[in-house]
Amino acid sequence: MNTTADSLIEYPSDFPIKVMGATHDDFAATIIEVVLEHDPTFHAGRMEMRPSANGNYIGLTVTVRAVSRAQLDDLYRALSGHPMVKIVL
Repeated sequence: MNTTADSLIEYPSDFPIKVMGATHDDFAATIIEVVLEHDPTFHAGRMEMRPSANGNYIGLTVTVRAVSRAQLDDLYRALSGHPMVKIVL
């Protein structure tokens, strides 16, 4: 039986993921490396960066080419488990 969550995304599709972490010179480059392990077609042009109001945090929106639920789950786990990452949405 398919759940509602299983039917919300059609594959393949472009899928935005928000990643937040403390401001660090290597944050964006590190996140790109993690994303590339799960989406080899990803490039920096598919990433938006926004600093927090006080400059303590950076918010990135990375738009990946999602090909399966398993790929997205693995990417979320990799990002969530990374020591530089505070939140993944």
